[in-house]
Amino acid sequence: MTRIALIHALAHSVAPINDAMAQHWPQALRMNLLDDSLSADLARAGSLDAAMHDRFQRLAAYALDCGSDAILFTCSAFGPCIEAVARAHPRVPVLKPNEAMVAEAAALGGRLGLVASFAPTLASMPPEFPPQLDLRIRLAEGALAALDAGEGTRHDQLVAAAARQLVDEGCTAIALAQFSLARARETVAAACGVPVLTTVHSAVAELRRRLEE
Repeated sequence: MTRIALIHALAHSVAPINDAMAQHWPQALRMNLLDDSLSADLARAGSLDAAMHDRFQRLAAYALDCGSDAILFTCSAFGPCIEAVARAHPRVPVLKPNEAMVAEAAALGGRLGLVASFAPTLASMPPEFPPQLDLRIRLAEGALAALDAGEGTRHDQLVAAAARQLVDEGCTAIALAQFSLARARETVAAACGVPVLTTVHSAVAELRRRLEE
């Protein structure tokens, strides 16, 4: 059985990707690794330092030692650390959470609105999009705190409001930058009336494609 390691930096990322895997790839065996201190440490440090890179290498090594056939990281604020893991293990599919969605967004063209609830994501993720893509970004302020407080509906409304602002600026599609935002997909779509991409659904489809090929 194919074994997929899902490595999380936010507890809120666990349910969305597991739900998507269960729906779209139930045959795969999932291994969930959560270190919810990663995001807090990044927020305090303000940058991805050598110690953070080392932590990602050790997390990946553990996942592979447990027999994982592929690794999917689910927090988009750690792109350079994930890229370094991929270089260290060239024979194993190692996916950043957002790379599949970035490819889908590039294929759509037009003006893309990128919404995040974790501010460092809006620093690390935009450079991953093609430079010719017209990209606008927006922080859904207070959304992550609402989710932490168990206020899921409030979270979804704040994300939708941020997305609506981007649509009002001419965005023709919305990309939800974090796995934890996938839960707001339907609310955002209803509020905006444009295509809504999520890292969750794009990542599952791409990971399955790579392994089955």
